[in-house]
Amino acid sequence: MSAESLESLLKRSGNPVELLRNSQIGAYVYPVVPSEFSNWRSEQVGWQKTAVLYDQSHHMSEITVTGPDALKLVSQLTINSFSNFAPNRAKQMVPCSYDGYVIGDGILFYLDKDQLLFVGRTPTVNWIQFHAQTGGYKVETIRDERWGPYAEGEEAREAILEAGRDFGLVPVGARAYSSNTLESGWIPSPLPAVYTGERMKKYREWLPASDYEGTASIGGSFVSANIEDYYTTPYDLGYGPFIRFDHDFIGREALEKKAKGPHRKKVTFAWNPEDVLKVFASLLAPGEVNYKYWDFPNCNYASSSFDRIVKGGRTVGFSMFGGYSYNERAALSLGVVDPDIEIGDLLTLVWGEESGGTRKTTVEPHRQLEIRVRVAPTPYAQAAREGYHQGWRTRQEK
Repeated sequence: MSAESLESLLKRSGNPVELLRNSQIGAYVYPVVPSEFSNWRSEQVGWQKTAVLYDQSHHMSEITVTGPDALKLVSQLTINSFSNFAPNRAKQMVPCSYDGYVIGDGILFYLDKDQLLFVGRTPTVNWIQFHAQTGGYKVETIRDERWGPYAEGEEAREAILEAGRDFGLVPVGARAYSSNTLESGWIPSPLPAVYTGERMKKYREWLPASDYEGTASIGGSFVSANIEDYYTTPYDLGYGPFIRFDHDFIGREALEKKAKGPHRKKVTFAWNPEDVLKVFASLLAPGEVNYKYWDFPNCNYASSSFDRIVKGGRTVGFSMFGGYSYNERAALSLGVVDPDIEIGDLLTLVWGEESGGTRKTTVEPHRQLEIRVRVAPTPYAQAAREGYHQGWRTRQEK
């Protein structure tokens, strides 16, 4: 008996929003790497003040593509230009659906002639593998969900730490690892735009229901019966400068139409400290229903987060990845807002889910709270804004 496909699961489940908002996948736990080597606060300080060592082998998927059509395959799957791509170079790869919505992103390495390696989250790896197997390309693929060999991992780690000791190199554990993005400005887990569209049906029939797309979760106060309301474009996520119409790629026609705008834009939300303290105060009030728990240093409780950002009673954006920065002494989140929202605007974030919460295992019974947030630049950290190479984290489309 063959495994169920994502397409079959969606037909059986009805609305994909209901499926994902009540997913039973549970909390994501980074494997292999210890939660903390020292403490997550000091580890956060390390990436601003000295240097840090991340073990990123523990949670990313990878796929190696080899053969005479390797470059042709990946170029037809991403918005990026390949005019200046050559061996020993790498670039951020952003694939889209036929309708121009983001499926994921990650890093594409040009290892050698006819040999490329993609490292990133599972949705993009799935998309590459599908086209490699079904698109008639002269390629072969090797997929690796976890890096290795782990037998040599400790020896390699100790050698790197010793070499960096005089520079204040700090090993970072799994707990602090992903909170770096609050300061640096990358939205890690947009919902892959694969659940709708007739041209995407063949892909959904190929995807196992048990894979990421069928088990991922949506969390937050934004609720819509239309799954496409949770999709994002490259412009929304700050990838507008990446788009080059100098080659054929899936989603090009749709993005050419979207290019004229207007576009939502990526920002940082700085949460009001007094309002955040109300969340914790509610946990110390016996007999009352608390506000949704807010964890440190990451407050996310779903694969993809969508908390409503409100102005004058209307939804003007989403908060999509949140937590706490010890460096900035601030509760922060990354998200997108409508074009008319400006840096410095004071908005409202609705924290928690409707009707006491969904059936996700990460959600306890709770009530919602309106939290004031100030719109801030991305990256939020001054060191990142001033020190990063000019690009997607520092240059926004108007």
